Amino acid sequence: MLEPRPVTVEIGAARTPLYDIHVALGAKMSPFGGFLMPISYSSIIDEHRAVRTAVGMFDLSHMGQFVVRGDSAPEWLDSLACNDVATMRPLQARYNIFTNDNGGAMDDTIIYRFADYWLVVVNASNAPKMWRALNAAKRGDVTLDDRTQRSALIALQGPRSLEYLQPLTDVDLSGVKYYYATTGSVAGMPAEIARTGYTGEDGFELFVAAEHAPALWERLMRDAARVGLLPAGLGARDVLRLEAGMPLYGHELDENITPLQAGLDWAVKLGKKFRGREALAAQAQTKAFDRIAGFVMEGKAPARAGYSVYAGERRVGDVRSGSPSPSMGGKNIATVLVPAQHAEPGSRLNVEIRGTRHGGVVVPLPFYKRKK
Repeated sequence: MLEPRPVTVEIGAARTPLYDIHVALGAKMSPFGGFLMPISYSSIIDEHRAVRTAVGMFDLSHMGQFVVRGDSAPEWLDSLACNDVATMRPLQARYNIFTNDNGGAMDDTIIYRFADYWLVVVNASNAPKMWRALNAAKRGDVTLDDRTQRSALIALQGPRSLEYLQPLTDVDLSGVKYYYATTGSVAGMPAEIARTGYTGEDGFELFVAAEHAPALWERLMRDAARVGLLPAGLGARDVLRLEAGMPLYGHELDENITPLQAGLDWAVKLGKKFRGREALAAQAQTKAFDRIAGFVMEGKAPARAGYSVYAGERRVGDVRSGSPSPSMGGKNIATVLVPAQHAEPGSRLNVEIRGTRHGGVVVPLPFYKRKK
């Protein structure tokens, strides 16, 4: 058993069921989404490399988990989110976005369809807002259960995830397709096992009862050397998702940035009725809206969220996310929110960093695609 080490506690920050283990591993802890979360254990570069070449293990227990039941649940969820829900197959998972009346993103989520319930996983920072919104919209026989405090979520991400996890479960994981889920046990503990993730790699997300999470984490760590597994923090996760072109709420999506602006038009089904549909349909017709684009800096200066973006002498937008990219040899990559004419690949823009403007070029997203 790991011995806990002292850590400075942020007043008002919640802890996941795995908090004591993170502290014992010497993780750098920081508030995120209302929780004290591990930012890194060793180094962001090492943890990034583990995910891209072997397996990284993440604690995602801060994410909100809402269970929806009722015969009318699929149609009800369908009326609130812009991607299809009612057409989902048994055990399917689907990325979705709940939009407001103006088409802005209230939250981006993954919705899972299990045998007799639906699981909606929301961002930690948006969990209170989404819980209020869903309850306010509740109708018919729909029931809602916030199981966040009773459940934990551990993610295994990387090209050797299947090889690593298969000996520890009673489920044939090769039969679980990408963005599908199943139920079974992992290391003898009941779990929902989903082939989903937020890194651009193959992997699995394990939902288990909160009281089982520490034992499961330690059991998974005992086999770490078999495939080169490393525990990984939110620092590596942010770089991984940025390379894979996946949005982070509050950066590429928010209440004022629509899914169309974020390049998520594939998740917007204008052929059905949902909250915000009219606003999004009008936006789709005009095509004259600012949008998220990939951007690569030409020098060594890193683009950071909030920096101003210029076309010539005119300020045209801002940086939404930015980081050096290990998968691109250390190049500084970013997402920018700029008008459509400046979002075309090949467009040259400048980012102002501490009073000096540094050049770069717009590129298609994602920056990184895993080998199939």
